[in-house]
Amino acid sequence: MKIIVNGEPADTAAATLASLLAELELADAIVATALNGDMVRAARREATPLAEGDRVEILAPMQGG
Repeated sequence: MKIIVNGEPADTAAATLASLLAELELADAIVATALNGDMVRAARREATPLAEGDRVEILAPMQGG
């Protein structure tokens, strides 16, 4: 299916947000996620389905000064 990930078009076979993170090799990363503008907690990612046209944002914390 076609979705948008961090503003870029993407094709995925993932059925859930957790599967998408695994597909992107981010399953073990500490990230914040949002689906269509709504934050999704890590504990809810497995139960959060994806649909055609969804917009997913994946944000990783950065260190700096």
